[in-house]
Amino acid sequence: MADPTHAAPSLAPALVFLGAAVVAAPLSRFAGLGAVVGYLAAGMAIGPSGFGLIRDASATLTFSELGVVLLLFLVGLELQPSRLLAMRRAIVGLGLGQMLAAAAAITLGMMWLGLAWAGALLAGIALAFSATSIALQLMEERGALQSAWGQRAFAILLFQDISVVPALALAPLLAGHADSHVSWSERVASFALSAGAIAALVLAGRYLLNPFFRVLAKARQREAMTAAALLVVLGAALLMQWAGMSMALGAFLAGLMLSESNFRHQLEAEIEPFRGLLMGLFFMSVGMSIDFALVASNAARLFGVALAVIAAKLSLTALLMRRTGSTWREALSAASVLTPAGEFAFVIFPLIGSLGLVEPRVANLLLAVAALTMLAGPLLALAVDRLTARVKADGEPEEAEDLGPQDAPRGAALVIGFGRFGQIANQVLLAAGADVTVIDTNVDRIRSAGQFGFKIYYGDGGRLDVLRAAGAEHARAIAICIDDRAAATRIVEIARANFPLAKIFARAYDRVHAIDLVNAGADWQVRETFDSALAFGGAIVAELDDDPNRASEIVDDVRRRDAARFIAQVREGALRAGGEYVYREPVRPEPLSPPQRRGKGLTPETEALVGARAATVADAGGAP
Repeated sequence: MADPTHAAPSLAPALVFLGAAVVAAPLSRFAGLGAVVGYLAAGMAIGPSGFGLIRDASATLTFSELGVVLLLFLVGLELQPSRLLAMRRAIVGLGLGQMLAAAAAITLGMMWLGLAWAGALLAGIALAFSATSIALQLMEERGALQSAWGQRAFAILLFQDISVVPALALAPLLAGHADSHVSWSERVASFALSAGAIAALVLAGRYLLNPFFRVLAKARQREAMTAAALLVVLGAALLMQWAGMSMALGAFLAGLMLSESNFRHQLEAEIEPFRGLLMGLFFMSVGMSIDFALVASNAARLFGVALAVIAAKLSLTALLMRRTGSTWREALSAASVLTPAGEFAFVIFPLIGSLGLVEPRVANLLLAVAALTMLAGPLLALAVDRLTARVKADGEPEEAEDLGPQDAPRGAALVIGFGRFGQIANQVLLAAGADVTVIDTNVDRIRSAGQFGFKIYYGDGGRLDVLRAAGAEHARAIAICIDDRAAATRIVEIARANFPLAKIFARAYDRVHAIDLVNAGADWQVRETFDSALAFGGAIVAELDDDPNRASEIVDDVRRRDAARFIAQVREGALRAGGEYVYREPVRPEPLSPPQRRGKGLTPETEALVGARAATVADAGGAP
């Protein structure tokens, strides 16, 4: 029998990493510094320079770089060509201007410190990047993502995300340029190989990936879809590595090719958990690789360089924002969240160190500089936020940075299910000009909907990660149009618990299901056949009585009675409640108050009828 303790040593590092992540990330978030700072601090604590719980940082860093690969895939998924086109002015104008100004200033500073021009250039580019995860978190906490300055800061981040791929591709080219032994024919062959690999990846994404995922979706096997997503990402990364380029470039191109795919949201949901775990491991590995002795011996220079980088990015970004129409408050707010060095600095610095563009010792010092900016950046943003809240420029409106109602979108709706019911509901939404995202798990339905101009994504609306990927956090309305009673109720519960600001509309199968939906948190529900049945019955009555007005009045009365009965059933929690609202005999016109005298007929025949009626009422004990 195998000794169960034999596997303990192999599990110990995993337990150390998981324990450090569980402790450090939440504490850092509670402190307002972001999870990235927590991971870096945790890595420093458990690494060789800390408590020494993990001795080999390099082996962990090699494996954790897969997190960067997955992150680039998700970045590619988000950068839809249509979205880039809509934001092209802000992206190119602000993004390119900020990147050029910051990179140029930092590059000159690095050359002044003694770095060769190639290493200084890549160091300047790496430190000019901003930490997307930190910036987005800071803006989200302030509710600024939809503000004017938040949108402009987001455009800069978007340009930086696009610039990561050229920066990663530039490093091997500069290293090859520094190597005088590489002939021109070898460089041409290398370029042709890289171009061929990119072309092959683009063609595969254009003609093979969608049919591939369509076949898997029909099988309805979630684990197969997860495996396929990882296969595509890692396969594209390996192809680029084989061609002599960055693995991250392959993942980015794969994501970009799938950004307009119907399967985009589902793929994002499948990859996100792996990306999150591996990115946390990556940042901890970076923290482990920081040599405390080296940092301590160069503390004054490191802190000076870090402060200079922060000051350069803050001042240059604020000036650029101010010159392009932002107020000083907006400019400072946007610049402050963009000061921390980006996550990809921790990819570029080890890369240029391994390529010989800078010495390994210098690469470690640059890593420390990037880490210091990440630690100081959130604190600076907090200070700027408090300062701008107290100090108000003369004549500047208090909320000048917020978008007014006239600039807000007409309404974002997430529709789950595109069957017969969902299709009709979408006709109304699209006619109103609403911003609609539809997800469904029926591949044939998705394909046929594309012929009518609808954009529908493959996704399981019963999964929280899929709802998040589809944009449920930003939706004003979530419409549940599926015909599965249990699944619809479960989605209402998930949506109400996780997206409290969204209004939830749900399709009910019958009265019992409608009550369940209301109890689960639906804001509005409708039984799928209720209105059509009322219209059907009203049409029959109109034909029988030859009186459309009376038929309409009866239908309205039935609707009112049904609503009152439903309220009673929900309030009392019993289906037997509200029975007094159900019709048990034909509707007969009755006076609202007792008459003061008996009616008289105008002819002998009508007088006889009125008299007979009066006698009947009197016998029953009523008023004459």
